Amino acid sequence: MHWASLLVCLLGLCPMLHAEEAGPNDSTPIHFGILPIGSAAESREQWRPLLEDLTRKLGHPVTAVSVSSYAGLSGAIGDQRVDIAFLSGRLAIEAVQHQRMSVVAQFVRSDGAKGNVAMLIVRADGPIQSLKGLLASPGRWRYARGEPLSVTGYVAPEAQVFAPLGLNSDTFFASVRVGNHQNNALAVANGEVDVASSNNPDLELFRRNFPSEAAQIRVIWRSTLIPSGVLVVRDAMPEPLRTQLIAFMRGYGHSPGAAGERERANLARIPDLAGFAVADNRVLQPFVDLEFRLVREQAEHGRWINGQARDARLKQIDSDYRKAMAQLLRR
Repeated sequence: MHWASLLVCLLGLCPMLHAEEAGPNDSTPIHFGILPIGSAAESREQWRPLLEDLTRKLGHPVTAVSVSSYAGLSGAIGDQRVDIAFLSGRLAIEAVQHQRMSVVAQFVRSDGAKGNVAMLIVRADGPIQSLKGLLASPGRWRYARGEPLSVTGYVAPEAQVFAPLGLNSDTFFASVRVGNHQNNALAVANGEVDVASSNNPDLELFRRNFPSEAAQIRVIWRSTLIPSGVLVVRDAMPEPLRTQLIAFMRGYGHSPGAAGERERANLARIPDLAGFAVADNRVLQPFVDLEFRLVREQAEHGRWINGQARDARLKQIDSDYRKAMAQLLRR
């Protein structure tokens, strides 16, 4: 299977979104998709004040589409229930390449960093003391990871820890369970698993929600910097509503005086968010690169009839990567 086809299969090819044409004075709702951080209910509450401001500004009701999983959000986009969304790499690539959406902004972290870091976490008093110790005992440990659509929960650890060694987390561990970062961290703290994937925003949220359990957690691996999530907006959204929506999101938190202070307080409710920087589809290149690296590493360490077959596969992956990047940057 070609790399580009693999990416489509992993994410699920969804139809182009269509919506009713909205006039400037109607009350057509805006559907705002929220990538889950913690529980779906928690995510909705974090975003509620910002979305209420958006409703007042645009004169359109804003409906939060917050689900419990990455796959659920992907399905909501495919079911034509999303007009604007906060997405991470894999979901954003799918939205841009196959669902007629475009990146309009990138998240700005409250600490000024330009991205997040994936992590592997263990119990501080557990038997795993380091990444080396983890890798030295295949078939021994219990692992909790994110969904395949999660960059920090699955793609980054797979691409930067396991695949370069010719390993696959699904077969390396004695058992694998899939869940969100909060539940996985709890599983580590409670001794239900030995190691879990996580990231810095979710681990910080975990420390706030479960300080006693968080004190038992230790990080044994950190990824390279992964770009922050992005906002994507449906290309076919009617004007001037689309332009007004984008301007609101990019400007939120920058109002003068007391209004700006209130907006920044609303942003602070969302883990590690300080605002939205102007961005376009080009910010997705690092995510495509990470996907490409994973597929290439898996091919290099795969079992082949001969070297010629392996080289042909690697050549095809390189070609698919160039085509995927050209398609992404054309939009």
